[in-house]
Amino acid sequence: MAKEIALTKIAKISQAQQYMILSVLGASLLLGVAISLTKHFAEQISYNSKVIAEEEKSIASYSDVIKKTGICTKPSGAVYSDDELNKCDPDSIEISQIPGTLRYNILEDLAADPALNSVPQSNNTNCINSNTGKSYTYKELNSEYKKAGNPYDRQLALQKIKTCSALRVIPDALPAYKNEEALLASMNQIFNLSDWTPESISPAKNYSSDSSKAKSNINPIGVNISIEADTGTTMRVLHNIERSIREFDINRATIEWKGDNALNLNAQAAAYYTNESTVTETSKTIKLGGK
Repeated sequence: MAKEIALTKIAKISQAQQYMILSVLGASLLLGVAISLTKHFAEQISYNSKVIAEEEKSIASYSDVIKKTGICTKPSGAVYSDDELNKCDPDSIEISQIPGTLRYNILEDLAADPALNSVPQSNNTNCINSNTGKSYTYKELNSEYKKAGNPYDRQLALQKIKTCSALRVIPDALPAYKNEEALLASMNQIFNLSDWTPESISPAKNYSSDSSKAKSNINPIGVNISIEADTGTTMRVLHNIERSIREFDINRATIEWKGDNALNLNAQAAAYYTNESTVTETSKTIKLGGK
């Protein structure tokens, strides 16, 4: 009888141990799941925080570009709201509302630059004031732009500023793309001003320049110059090349005297054009847990 009681106690103790082991295993499993979920949620929170931070940086960068270029007036806060962007109409903005911006500097400062305005204006009937019979002054062009009552008239006035103010000189001084025909036309105009007609004008093929201007956004266009004339004519051509609004760098030249008053000049020169300036969008990959 005593033996049966002892076996019963042992059985009960073994059963209790099993329950305890199962309870410990269950608790361990729940703890492991809890730790895993906590780690997962922590990674998600960290990841979402990084995404939100990068989004805020992107919004701030876009707002900075819009503000500095003068597309819209300044935002009420640090960045533009959706409502401000929806209401923004560049053609309805007064230039005086966006001081210090790229648009303001171009239309107010560069367009009225006296040095650029000193370049003679080519014949353009659209640039002649019918009331005075003379070319529009920048003050008149700017006044016409400010008085434009609707976006269409404002756009027309803006186009007139581009073609009739000092801004018209910019494409001639530093074109936005490679145009050999325009380069040769500029050279021909210089020769005409010098009262000399060359037998031929040609671009320099496979041209490479060691000039310091041949950098990332400024590219050279080569042109061959050959002058066979008297000394006075040759010097006049060189003088007008030097005075040209478009810059020409003579890199190599040979001079040969012919008789008492004859001079042959053969040279290789470079003019320049610039790459188009654009806003470059970048992308950034944000990884979760390093994956």
